[in-house]
Parts: sequence; structure tokens; C-alpha cells
Amino acid sequence: MSSDLLVDLHDDLGGDDSPSAALDQLKLVQDKQWPPDDPVSFSKSATDIKSLSEGSHLARDDPFYDIAKHQIVEVAGDDNFGRKVIVFSACRMPPHSQLDHHKLLMYLKQTLDKYVESDYTLIYFHHGMTSENKLSLSWLRDAYREFERNFKFGRKIHYVNYLSELEEIVKCDQLVIPSRVRAYDDKIRLNLKPSVVPGPISPPRSPPLPFQQFGVPLSVLRDRGADADGIPLVIRDTISFLQEQGLQTEGIFRRSANVSLVKNIQLKYNSGEEVNFFQIEDVHLAAVILKTFLRELPEPLLTFRLYNDVVNFQNVDSESQVVTIQNMLRSLPEENYATLRFLIQFLAQVSAESEANKMTNTNLAVVFGPNLLWGQDAAMTLSSIGPINNFTRTLLDLHEEVFA
Repeated sequence: MSSDLLVDLHDDLGGDDSPSAALDQLKLVQDKQWPPDDPVSFSKSATDIKSLSEGSHLARDDPFYDIAKHQIVEVAGDDNFGRKVIVFSACRMPPHSQLDHHKLLMYLKQTLDKYVESDYTLIYFHHGMTSENKLSLSWLRDAYREFERNFKFGRKIHYVNYLSELEEIVKCDQLVIPSRVRAYDDKIRLNLKPSVVPGPISPPRSPPLPFQQFGVPLSVLRDRGADADGIPLVIRDTISFLQEQGLQTEGIFRRSANVSLVKNIQLKYNSGEEVNFFQIEDVHLAAVILKTFLRELPEPLLTFRLYNDVVNFQNVDSESQVVTIQNMLRSLPEENYATLRFLIQFLAQVSAESEANKMTNTNLAVVFGPNLLWGQDAAMTLSSIGPINNFTRTLLDLHEEVFA
């Protein structure tokens, strides 16, 4: 397991950049009152999620509800290299009197525990921490010791000063970035000299190449190497290799791959070059390429149209689930339906080998749920990821009846 901690401090730490020194030198904004942060902006389709308390993905009787309701910690899909992204926003922390800091540490640990066997990225936004809500140095040391013992990220801490610097790791439009953090980022960018102003948070996309496979609608890919059913070339290549070489691989889909190799494979596909995973012989690379392809589709495989139905699927009784899913999937374009069926049937093969690879339907749903569906605003929150993952797990459980 590998993890990265990306820290957005907007402060000058200077000198020694070791983890312990960073904690010692952490500068907190003193005696400044910040206005409350705006509520999290959910996509319109997310507002219909039922049975969850507003502002939290947990029910009111959950022991961590009083922590989760502040949305200090969020899971935000995958980064550019297939690793799960967890975001910690200091500006959402209420005053000391309204927050149990020990319980916050346990909640953060519980959230990370779900991904301890996977590669993940933890992003911490420091802006908005004040004398009223700041974490004590002893809390920071306890957190560091706890996470260093279990997660081993001590030597992988990176500091960034602008949101645009995060684009190398994760697409910022998929993060639920607090409005105050965005506003502060805009402010400091405006105060910089023109010669040192960083690039835009989300740089404009380059025009698609004639053979481009990534970031292209499935309807376009039908004429770019897709088979008769409309299943894209990248999906076929990765799955055919993984079916033969990856089913017994422990942690398949839970590991990242070499960054330069991922970019190189994408470039080859987008340039019309042949990619042969059987020659490369890297299971985790093929797995990451598969997830990356799905995540970079302009519209998710399950389409924006089904977002409401999926996030509310948890309210469907078990006897009606098969028929409900079948009716939902009938609205998909032909190439989406064929690709989804092809993918789910492959994932069922992976799950059948879970004794060896440790990837049950539940684990596969956690990995693939956020790559199959997201809201039109692209941001993913725990309150939407939960229902999406639940639908994905049910689809895997019932795939034989659904696709009969």
C-alpha cells in the first residue's frame, strides 16, 4: 500500500521539510474570524438522495454523525493514477466547543482504514484554520504517529500553494473544494506578479487527436477500433489481458501504477499505436488503464440521465431490484449498455476469484462505483458515493439475472 499526502497550506514553512519539522513549524492563522463556509454544492441530481441527514452521509444514530455532518472529511473518487482521494478541509472545522477532536481523529482513521490495503491520496486544505478551531500540536503528533504506523506516508508529503498545482495529481473539478479555499486561491493568484501567476486550475483540453481513445464519447469510439457491439478498444485490450493474467492477482484494481508508464500507454492509444499488455506483463498497469479510461469519459458509462435513479436505488425493495435495474439500463445507448455488460461480467469473474485476489463484489464496487457514475458537476461526495457504490455492488450481485 502506498499513499500520498498533499498539503495545501498557503503558508511558508521554509527550511526543513521533514514531517516532524513540518508539524513543529506549522503556522496557524491567529485571531482572525472567518465567515462560515458555504454549504457543499451538490449537483442538482444529488438533492434527491433520501434517508440520509442533510450535510452528512451517515444516519443520525451513527456514532460519528456529529463529526460527519460538518463534512470535514470527504472521499472524492480517484486521482489521475487510480488512487482513491480523501479530502480534509480545515475551514469546515467548527470551534473547539462544538467538535470532539479525539473523535475527529477516530473518524479520519476509520475513513482511511477503508483504503488501507489500497493506494490513496490524502489532500489537506489548511486555509481557514483559526485560533478558535485549530488542532493542537499534540493532536497533530498523535495523528502523525497513528497514520505513520498504519499508512506509511511519512516520506511522501508534498506541499502545494495553489489549486492549479493539484491538477498534476487529481482533476480539481471532481473535488468538493470549499468556496473559501477557492476564493483564497483566487485572491493570492491576483496578488502575484503576471510573470509568476500559475496556470488555470483546469487547463483547457487539447483538440482530440484523430485516433484518440481517452476522453472521447463512446459514440465516437465506435469508429475508432470498437468491435461490432461498440465495446471500445481500450476496454477490450485491458480486460482480455486481465482475464488471462490478472484474476489471481491479490489487490487487483487497488494498486496504482508507474506514472510515466500510464502516460505512455495513453499516448500510444491516442496516437493510434498498438498496445500489447501481454508483452508488457504488468497487471496493475492494465488495471489502472481500464479505470482511467472509464474515469476520463466525457459522460459516465451509466450516463448523467441515470444519476437520480442510481442514488435513490437504495429505496428499492429487494424483490424489485432486478426489474428496476433492467428498466434503468434500457435507457442507455447501445454502446454504453454493451460496454457495461462486458465490464460487469468481467468483474464477476474477478469476484469469483476473491479468495485469491481479495476483491469481493463489495470491494469492486468501492473501486468502480465512482468510475461508472458521477454528477454533472463532476464533484463526488460521501453522500453520493455511498449510494453509487451500493448500486454497483447490487449490479454485481444480480448480474446474471439483470443481463439474462
